[in-house]
Amino acid sequence: MKSDIEIAQEAKMLPIIEITRQLGIPDDFVENYGKYKAKIALDLLEYIKDRPRGKYIVVTAITPTPLGEGKTTTCIGLGQAMGKLGKKVINTIRQPSLGPVFGIKGGAAGGGYAQCVPMEDFNLHFTGDTHAVALAHNLLAAFLDASLLHGNPLNIDPLSITWPRVVDVSDRSLRKIIIGLGGPENGIPRETGFDIAVASEVMAILALTTGLKDLRERLGKIVVGYTKDGNAVTAEDLRCAGAMAVLLRDAIKPNIIQTLENTPVFVHAGPFANIAHGNSSILADLMATKLADYTITEAGFGADIGAEKMFNIKCRYSGLKVDAAVLVATIRALKMHGGAIRVVPGKPLDKEALAKENMEALDKGCENLDKQIENVLLHGVPVVVALNHFPTDTEKEIQFVLDRAKKAGASAAVVSRVWAEGGAGGVDLAKAVIEVTEKQPSNFHFLYPLDMSIKEKIETIATKIYGADGVDYLPLADRQIKRYTKLGFDKLPICMAKTHLSLSHDPNLKGRPRGFRVTVREVRASMGAGFLYPLLGEMRTMPGLPSDPAGAHMDIDENGRVIGLF
Repeated sequence: MKSDIEIAQEAKMLPIIEITRQLGIPDDFVENYGKYKAKIALDLLEYIKDRPRGKYIVVTAITPTPLGEGKTTTCIGLGQAMGKLGKKVINTIRQPSLGPVFGIKGGAAGGGYAQCVPMEDFNLHFTGDTHAVALAHNLLAAFLDASLLHGNPLNIDPLSITWPRVVDVSDRSLRKIIIGLGGPENGIPRETGFDIAVASEVMAILALTTGLKDLRERLGKIVVGYTKDGNAVTAEDLRCAGAMAVLLRDAIKPNIIQTLENTPVFVHAGPFANIAHGNSSILADLMATKLADYTITEAGFGADIGAEKMFNIKCRYSGLKVDAAVLVATIRALKMHGGAIRVVPGKPLDKEALAKENMEALDKGCENLDKQIENVLLHGVPVVVALNHFPTDTEKEIQFVLDRAKKAGASAAVVSRVWAEGGAGGVDLAKAVIEVTEKQPSNFHFLYPLDMSIKEKIETIATKIYGADGVDYLPLADRQIKRYTKLGFDKLPICMAKTHLSLSHDPNLKGRPRGFRVTVREVRASMGAGFLYPLLGEMRTMPGLPSDPAGAHMDIDENGRVIGLF
């Protein structure tokens, strides 16, 4: 099997203008960034407003493992399969962060014969949206520190500041820093730090906005800290929101590229799935659902994180209703959840354990699949399980998982071979999704009403989605909840910040944990994005590079061709 980049570089891409014309997008709305990628002007939304909406499908997964479940690969492959069936389809996915690209995780273009291209552009600078987000974020940080230096007219309490700086590089040495050293002309000394750019609230805003006016209003609502009297200090108070909007005037436009099989892909925004909602942009989905019969989007991590946040945050702001969910699983990941495989960072996988049939571990691990199916069904959305195939899977194991999925409530369960076969390997999956959306109408609904108290919303998610027995709050979290309620922030949806490696808050608890309580360490407010995010344990928002980073294997040849990129 060729490497992902070798497959991508052999792709026969169409000029992007041909892709947009096939979708019925007039050339006037297309802003080319070279030959194979473009931005789409927001005016298109007005042009297509009277068209009917197509089916809206989310691809989610079981609880992730370091083995990789192939969620993006399945998402892209499903789009290619829909194209093979003659359906008008669009994928909508997030743009990856440069930090993981050069670090451990790698890119996010899919894999094998189910990828979006040009793969190098997608995984690197692309159209510069992430850089625009970082600049807008850091401009606000600079305005904030300038205000402190110039007499602190807003009476900001320096110890209350919650706005760090950001950079799109994995650099652990920047997590905690002291700024303002070297004398009065260099600012007020204080402790702060850096997050990775995609963890910025500005990125979450870009993903959740519905237009320029909404973007400007959301930026103005960003809370950077509090006054000594306890009142919120916003980007509007610092007179920076307008300039931030100026920097994002092009980034707000969705980007379009194509798959290996020339089906269209909207790529827009890349918010963290841990502390934010982990979904691509509302604007891309609003366009796609009017342009295509089927829009296939992807939600970050497992159904307990990305899908739950899509349903209860993204869909509240977009007004879109999900018609079906595709839940990706692999036999080897399920066996890991069942205790058969132990992954130790830095050590090679036990290939013998991976290949060995182990029905006991598979049965135990399928408890995670059961719960993730249940989590989607709690929102009234029918589920199709996609079993991402690996050569080590046995027929007995495959049939066991397919039967188990349907017993747990999935409307269909299908083997997917898109990594090895492209769209042809996903035709059965595509047919199952089409049949479910046609014959089983979605009864989509939210998990909780917004007029619940903050604690009631947190406890609803923890008990119903994670399976916790209850929630405990540390004193800081209690104080913050009281402050937010007093300030009128309590009517927002909840964006739980927790590990993606477990249904619980403890990454060591695999499968379907039971008999645990969740502890809320603190609760932060993303007022511009429009959600509160409780922290369940330590959430790292600035990754670090490993001893052998992926970037060490990348280079460029004498013809300008990228080599070593996955």
